[in-house]
Amino acid sequence: MENNASPTEITGKKIFFLFPTVVVENKIIPELIQQEYEVYVAKNKDTIRRVLRDNKNSIVFVDINERLKENEWETWIIAVKNAPDTNTTSIGIVSANDDEKLQEKYLSANIKVCGYVVLKFDLDKTIRPIIDILRSLDAKGRRKFIRATIIKESNVTLNLSYNGSFVNGKIKDISAVGFSCTLEDNPDISKNTLFKDIQIKLQSTIIKAEAIVFGTRTEGLENVYVLLFTQRIDPDVRAKIHKYIQHNLQTKMDIELK
Repeated sequence: MENNASPTEITGKKIFFLFPTVVVENKIIPELIQQEYEVYVAKNKDTIRRVLRDNKNSIVFVDINERLKENEWETWIIAVKNAPDTNTTSIGIVSANDDEKLQEKYLSANIKVCGYVVLKFDLDKTIRPIIDILRSLDAKGRRKFIRATIIKESNVTLNLSYNGSFVNGKIKDISAVGFSCTLEDNPDISKNTLFKDIQIKLQSTIIKAEAIVFGTRTEGLENVYVLLFTQRIDPDVRAKIHKYIQHNLQTKMDIELK
């Protein structure tokens, strides 16, 4: 890893949809999460500016038909792009408004949004150009997968069968490719051990998967086991993991957005 790499080059950029429509929030954002983008919903144009100050190089998509008048959106976008503490923010537009002159205005050098995507009935035709914009901005950085870190969540647990008995554990973090956990009594488990029937509880969602031990590290008096899901993981299980990750990240971000 290069020492002069910026944090966003390593971990990727935060993506916000400010005042998204129901379709964007319920259809487009979940699909972007499935594509491993770190996406959040924001519903306050003032508090998001504070968050943008603390998260340089973030990306914000706004809908110029929502909440504010179009000219007020223009003023807000220019203010964010010109303010010294938020001028690293990239701002794009996702809107049903397909007026060509309006698009030209926002894409012009005077405002210069990073893209203008017209909402289509065919959601694929909306999602694809959004992803093109995110790729052009290197939104993922070097990170390949989004991950949820579990802090003080007692209902994110697992159990698995080991040496003929069931062992309970707690998830420390999880992504679509694997998770780390602690297990009761710190059993001595070898690398490459395969667990074929793991039950994972993510709040109210229970999933079953198989995973292989990638490694172990020690934190205080506990062993932390790192497991990777096998290729046989069900796509529906991955979708449920992504949904939990989205909820986990959004819950933490909502605290910052208050």
